[in-house]
Amino acid sequence: MTHQEVNGIVDRSALEPRHLIRAIGRWGLAALVINSVIGSGIFGLPAIVAADLGRESPFAYLVAAAGIGIIMACFAEVASQFRQAGGPYLYTRVAFGRLLSLEVAWLHWLSRLTGGAAAINLFATYLGYFWAPAQQPLERALLAAAILLVLTGVNLLGVKIGAHLSSAFTIAKIAPLLIFAAAGLLYGLAHPAVSLVNQHVATAADWFDASLVLIFAYGGFEGALVPMSEARDPHRDVPFAMAVSFLSVTLIYILVQIVVVRVLPDPGQTDRPLAVAAQAFLGPAGAAFIAVSALLALFGYLSAQLVHVPRMTFALAEQGDLPPVFAAVHNRFRTPHVSILVFATLLWVIATMGNFRWNVVLSSASRLITYGLVCGALLVLRRKGPGVASYRLPLGPIFAVIGIALMIMLFARTTLEELAWILATAAIAFLNWLATRRRVVGGATT
Repeated sequence: MTHQEVNGIVDRSALEPRHLIRAIGRWGLAALVINSVIGSGIFGLPAIVAADLGRESPFAYLVAAAGIGIIMACFAEVASQFRQAGGPYLYTRVAFGRLLSLEVAWLHWLSRLTGGAAAINLFATYLGYFWAPAQQPLERALLAAAILLVLTGVNLLGVKIGAHLSSAFTIAKIAPLLIFAAAGLLYGLAHPAVSLVNQHVATAADWFDASLVLIFAYGGFEGALVPMSEARDPHRDVPFAMAVSFLSVTLIYILVQIVVVRVLPDPGQTDRPLAVAAQAFLGPAGAAFIAVSALLALFGYLSAQLVHVPRMTFALAEQGDLPPVFAAVHNRFRTPHVSILVFATLLWVIATMGNFRWNVVLSSASRLITYGLVCGALLVLRRKGPGVASYRLPLGPIFAVIGIALMIMLFARTTLEELAWILATAAIAFLNWLATRRRVVGGATT
């Protein structure tokens, strides 16, 4: 593969992979983004946010949406310049060079592993509504193995099958969520809101903590941008997918949170807030329906992870940052089978190590750096290649600076334990860079 450089930027077209099939259309990409965002957050975090903010918690989603909207807008411009696999890793590599791109790649992996592990943990929690042993350590580990075996097999067969599965689960989970919101709001019109047990006035610290947690609820969209080498027309489809997913997710989150705080007197005391809330206005059958919907949603979220996260290691290997085996493409199915198998294995390990909240917080904290660097990449790429972006964000530099400032403010809320994990991951990325910094890829020194 030949890499050409123009004004210090690797030519995007020269990076075009020749072995993967372009099978993901604009609606498939939008479904992939929605599926990557709506996962464990919508079914687990309403209780955590309500415990911090009480009746004001729906407004937290608006605050978080404003911040994430800025980040997504910056991503839309930057992503529109690329057609190949890699996502944030690729953007920062072109903008800042190999070292920072490797830091982003490893932190992205940490956020996706912990995010996927959180989804597996919550899957066990909602399955516990029907089968209590599912929440026990051994049964949870076996359950995680079974889920990952199925999804790994599906995604090994081809990206088109994996993308169709992702789209199917997007429809299957959004419809029940809208039913939950509509039924809950109608119930609220006929019945007064319950009195909350926790009536404390939220402090600024509570709002910052809730915003950090909601980074997880809105996060994940960046991972769906990784398999660009398998999208039909990423230059046009990425802004469309980002806009559709952002508006859809924000509306659903706010409606669900309103229902939870109107129906449950103490949402923070349950691990299954939507199922418990549905019991109040839909009865046991409604609670079971929502629990099944949660299981489908979480399964769909995990299916999206198995589509796009392995393409990160594929891109790393293509660029010479990982051994070539990670860029191996299956002779028959044309999928990066080694990267898929490695990710599924590590995801199972992380899922058995921590609980839902631990994985959520670490996932949120680790992606703040990635978001800030991609905002910075917008500034750099505009200077290096002013005519490259097919989508140009109005007032882009201002949005980028605001995005960087927001990420710094939220990162200041991380704990020492979270910081230790992030620093350890950054250290591994630095060692990775030391081992590969002199490697020449495709005729271009990186």
